[in-house]
Amino acid sequence: MERVASKEEVRQAVLAARREDKRIALVPTMGMLHEGHLSLVRAACGRADYIAVSIFVNPTQFGPGEDFETYPRDLERDMELLRAEGVDLVFTPTPAEMYAGDAHVTVAPGPLGELWEGAVRPGHFAGVCTVVCKLLNIVQPNLAFFGEKDFQQLVIIKRMVRDLDLSVRVESCPIIREPDGLALSSRNAYLSVDERRAATVLYRALRTAETLALGGESGAAVLAEAMRECIADEPLAALDYAAVVDPATLGPIGALDASARAIVAARLGSTRLIDNMQITRGA
Repeated sequence: MERVASKEEVRQAVLAARREDKRIALVPTMGMLHEGHLSLVRAACGRADYIAVSIFVNPTQFGPGEDFETYPRDLERDMELLRAEGVDLVFTPTPAEMYAGDAHVTVAPGPLGELWEGAVRPGHFAGVCTVVCKLLNIVQPNLAFFGEKDFQQLVIIKRMVRDLDLSVRVESCPIIREPDGLALSSRNAYLSVDERRAATVLYRALRTAETLALGGESGAAVLAEAMRECIADEPLAALDYAAVVDPATLGPIGALDASARAIVAARLGSTRLIDNMQITRGA
């Protein structure tokens, strides 16, 4: 496994692999890897011949007062995990390598970036789109792998790739959860013992909506209210939003005619967590 820190080193390594007619896959991460990240790596290994993973805590997607400086990092551990998975290349750039000092051009996410997470974290998705676009241009993979845990991010990246005619196929992978349902996230490391226990309320809220829908409830407002009530019953959780949305437009829906996405965000102490689940109406 090769570790490189410069864009030119990445380009040269990938060019050599492409000359051998290898199919290239990219897994973008911010490090502090867990089984969710590794599930993306394993999916990439099953679909491509040359696997590149980026580890970069991107400053432009963090807003004022957010946790950029304290975001969990453990590069040595990450490298050991990726080596065990058979990764070929790990790209670990610095902010100075990724962004010129006089850089001004960014990638706007459009209306999708103004909803939900975008409303709570203004500018977040512009930072995400810009860094992902840069990584895709640097590596130029055939495939890029993203998890469904950050569902809004996944939808926006797919739209960016389509709208900008980027020559990459975006592959999505299922959410990986703890046995009690908590979605794996690097930010789970911030939780105290009591907050960790309480954090499962996000999954319980989603399951509540799922159960109602499978039982025949079609009103999206009813499902969303059930999620809000579930969160309200947990004293350590403070709700940001709970909704049932169209999985393509991320807009609220009235009736659950087909598959939809239940989304939820809440704070446990100083830690903000998000989760989502596909919801389908039962007979």
